[in-house]
Amino acid sequence: MGVGILGADPQRPVLKTLSRRLFGRPLPRSESDSERLPSIEALPVLSSDALSSVAYATEAALGVLILAGSGALELSLPITGAIVLLIGIVVLSYRQTIEAYPQGGGSYVVARENLGTGPSLVAAASLLVDYTLTAAVSLMAGTQALSSLLPALLPYETPIALVLLLLVGWANLRGVKEAGHAFAIPTYAFVVMVVLLALFGLQNLVFAHGFSPDAPPLVRAAEPLGLFLILRAFSSGCSAMTGIEAIANGVKVFREPAAKRAQRTMLVMGLMLALMFLAVSGLGWLYGVAPNPDRTVLAQIGMRVFGAGSPLFWALQISTLLILALAANTAFAGFPRLAAMLAQDRFLPRQMAWIGDRLVFQNGITVLGLAAALVILVCEGDTTVAVNLYALGVFSAFTLSQAGMVVRWWRLRGAGWRGRLLMNALGSVTTFVVLVVIVVSKFDEGAWTVVIAIPLLVWMLARIRHRYERVYAEIALKPEDDRRVVMAQRRDPVGNTSLMWLPGWSRPTLEALHYAATVSDRVVGVWVCSEDDDRAAIEAAWRGSVGDQPGFELRLLDSPYASLIDPFAKFVAMEERNHPDATFTIVMPMGIPRYRFDNLLLNQRGMNMRRTLDAHRNRVFTLVRYYLPA
Repeated sequence: MGVGILGADPQRPVLKTLSRRLFGRPLPRSESDSERLPSIEALPVLSSDALSSVAYATEAALGVLILAGSGALELSLPITGAIVLLIGIVVLSYRQTIEAYPQGGGSYVVARENLGTGPSLVAAASLLVDYTLTAAVSLMAGTQALSSLLPALLPYETPIALVLLLLVGWANLRGVKEAGHAFAIPTYAFVVMVVLLALFGLQNLVFAHGFSPDAPPLVRAAEPLGLFLILRAFSSGCSAMTGIEAIANGVKVFREPAAKRAQRTMLVMGLMLALMFLAVSGLGWLYGVAPNPDRTVLAQIGMRVFGAGSPLFWALQISTLLILALAANTAFAGFPRLAAMLAQDRFLPRQMAWIGDRLVFQNGITVLGLAAALVILVCEGDTTVAVNLYALGVFSAFTLSQAGMVVRWWRLRGAGWRGRLLMNALGSVTTFVVLVVIVVSKFDEGAWTVVIAIPLLVWMLARIRHRYERVYAEIALKPEDDRRVVMAQRRDPVGNTSLMWLPGWSRPTLEALHYAATVSDRVVGVWVCSEDDDRAAIEAAWRGSVGDQPGFELRLLDSPYASLIDPFAKFVAMEERNHPDATFTIVMPMGIPRYRFDNLLLNQRGMNMRRTLDAHRNRVFTLVRYYLPA
């Protein structure tokens, strides 16, 4: 046991005020439903990644085809048609997933419930990698759109991408509603500009150009045109499908009826994506556009249709920049939610599931921001390598999700199960074929890093779960443990009250209660209730430990906000005000693991509690340490 005196931190009010100004006031849990979005705002939040891929998917396919010479570029149109067909299959498959999992049916959830722990961790690892690369690629592609408009910015693409990353992360830390308001206009502006591009292009084709395709710039073949190169181009173009799963993952973002809204939004998003992708690829083929290191394919098409100095061309490039920058928001919406689910299942540290004052998973947002920044720095703002990598994670998740749905329909066999099974089976087979194509065709271009990274990440997740099981087994109460706590009988009262924070019922908790009973005439156990806590079970456990002895009190506190720490700190302050002549000792149980890494798994909320109390008046603070065996 250790006893220390904690002093006040005069900088704390300043930091709190600054935090309020940057991120907004704390939101009460009662406003969580108001943070949900209507479909018209949920669409840009969850679909900006998928829709923005129109800006670079065609270019990704052309960048491979050009290796076989300019004559091979004519294959871009059939490749686009095949990808559009695949988009339709995946969208229809995921609509069924939303129906089956109205609380959010991402690949991890579907695989966990239908395929088991191993496949679910593969799906989770694939998505974590995909979300990280999605955020980085979207921001880097956005800076390339800007440098296509203003070539003088070419040397500054990396710092610009990092600044955009910081802004997107900040918007998400302010909350879902704030992100929806911020991202709706740029997303719809991009859609409008692509529609105008298609309409103006069609007008030009009908009245001036004609429908005979222009010859692209003459480029000599560096590789022979064969099946392998075509498959590489197809797999590169499949980057158009990144982000499709986000709506199935984020059903809880929608207002009620959430599942119905999510299904309709999924269909609208799929139609928009397919039509926009076809329009860009078709115009690129008819105008003979080829990859250019200084200008994107979309920019070249815009110059042909609108004119290089046209305000519409500027509007196209700026809207492209904005949606690509904001497309990272799909990752910021999906990564924290997935990390929170993994944390709840003990595959990641528990603090990844903590909800911040703005009712968002702030730790997940922060981790994603740091990981994406690392990718941007390593790639130096160039999307070439990263685009080749992140489609692999996407299709791994697609395949496992659809395979899980096949198992689900087979197991339940309800009304219409055969048609639903066939739909998901088609989705599973087609996405698996694409996955194999990506692995084989992109392996030497960097896909090997993801092939290695996903198993390593699965191993890490499994190890964290294993450590949690070991640690919690050590601190759990055993049947043979004496759970009774007896208040010390003294001739003269010591005049001390112990206010004890109850994080759960475990061996460290009982040791701390024993200690408090020996140094105090009054022990107040304080439990701050979360939404999932069973009050009756908490009260029964308390009675089982202290019975009806005088001197013991249990207080169950509600938390109107996300924090479970502030209610305890306010309770302590209230007790001091109500009993100015009393002496108080704050008692906190803490499990001390043998290995330093285990500190990430234990005591995080306790350490935050200590820092919070440190910001108030000087207090006597006692940590009752329970040392875990090896």
